[in-house]
Amino acid sequence: MIIIVWILAFAITITIHEAANAWTSDRLGDPSARLAGRLSLNPLNHYDPIGTTLLLVLVIMRSMGFPIVPFGWAKPVPVDPYNLQNPKKDSALISLAGPLANLGLASALAIILRLSPNETVFAILYPVILLNVALAVFNLVPVYPLDGGKILVGLLPNKKARSVELFLNRYGFLLLILLVFPSFQGASLITTIITPIIGIILKILVPGFSTI
Repeated sequence: MIIIVWILAFAITITIHEAANAWTSDRLGDPSARLAGRLSLNPLNHYDPIGTTLLLVLVIMRSMGFPIVPFGWAKPVPVDPYNLQNPKKDSALISLAGPLANLGLASALAIILRLSPNETVFAILYPVILLNVALAVFNLVPVYPLDGGKILVGLLPNKKARSVELFLNRYGFLLLILLVFPSFQGASLITTIITPIIGIILKILVPGFSTI
């Protein structure tokens, strides 16, 4: 039963994240995500063989009692900058939509949890809250293919943005693998960075309940 709850939480989390990215892209004038079937609540449409499989494996390990914070990424939403009125800014807004949707859902569920603070509600809602916070924070790390890379580029002046984007296009995925790969102490660098941030957000959302 516990593992089923965590897998459902996983499906909800990746779906809300990618659907928000796709919806924002469509609203800003780029139909690429809609034409690719990404305006969908089917989690299989957003499945990335590497990033989503990593997240699913970590979610299952978490449900089995391993004290880890699940992280990963879904299949990036296709964006054609030529369809956007302001490609740099709009691309950043599209990327920001996913993490904001995750944090919004986590906040809404946290309110429900506070109004009904019992073990059954906690067992159902807390995995969804944790995964949404974890995915939001992880995706804000400023490397490709994560949303944080596009957000960073969107915030920089044009000349600097071009050089950073070129670097991230070439080396972003390699940097991400290095961040995710476990160190000699067993924990990855990315886990060391994001775990305290996730913990702070959880303590704000569900004080007295949060545990990572």
